[in-house]
Amino acid sequence: MKTYLVKQKFRLGGERFDIKNDLGMVEYQVEGSFLKIPKTFTVFDVEGQKVSHITKKPFSLLPQFTVELADGSSFFIRKKLTLLRDKYDISNLGLRIEGNIWDLDFKLLDDRDQLVAEISKQVFTLTSTYQVSVYEEEYANLVISLCLAIDYVEMMENGS
Repeated sequence: MKTYLVKQKFRLGGERFDIKNDLGMVEYQVEGSFLKIPKTFTVFDVEGQKVSHITKKPFSLLPQFTVELADGSSFFIRKKLTLLRDKYDISNLGLRIEGNIWDLDFKLLDDRDQLVAEISKQVFTLTSTYQVSVYEEEYANLVISLCLAIDYVEMMENGS
């Protein structure tokens, strides 16, 4: 099992920030675009290899993202139009989600109902901070990319 801490550091401009493991060592680096349409984020591993590319669909009424992983797979996140509570559609993920994804307190399970990862939002911190526990290391890049996309949507909604 590996545990990561993801701290919300998205801004409207471009930036680089690190995602560290529970020992404080850098595991991933995120690079955001600056004044680019569409807004993109690229995730690199500690060796500088591209892990994923996250793209926000431009000119859409509601947030939509495509997450392309380095292994060639991809998944999509779309916000649905609802009156009472935010709802989102995640397609092509290949994992089942249990819990409350948009309050960042959920589990990811594979098709055998084996726990793959848990993401939980830490309370009592100045910035949004998430603990990401990955039990199946082959899913680490997917889980980190999913957490970043969700975090960006949350930051955009809190800012508006």
